[in-house]
Amino acid sequence: MSILIKPIITEKANDLSELYNRFTFRVDKRANKIEIKEAVEKTYGVSVKNINTMVYPVKRNTKHTKRGVVVGKVGAYKKAVIELIDGDSIDFYSNI
Repeated sequence: MSILIKPIITEKANDLSELYNRFTFRVDKRANKIEIKEAVEKTYGVSVKNINTMVYPVKRNTKHTKRGVVVGKVGAYKKAVIELIDGDSIDFYSNI
């Protein structure tokens, strides 16, 4: 089971990483905080200080267009905000 799906790189996430040393990841919905902590420490070789998790529900939307009603949805996901100890950092842009 892959716990870390992908890092979330947005303006808000970049501000959190620069100011507070917090990094944001999209994680498996079934993973708990202990599993997420072990996965981050193993993958990136850093020490985790704190973890906050959020579960986002399914979002459904309906659009009325010339061709009729278009129905769509965005799947549910879990997001984790990981705070590292002082001195540790994760560089997502090193292999670009």
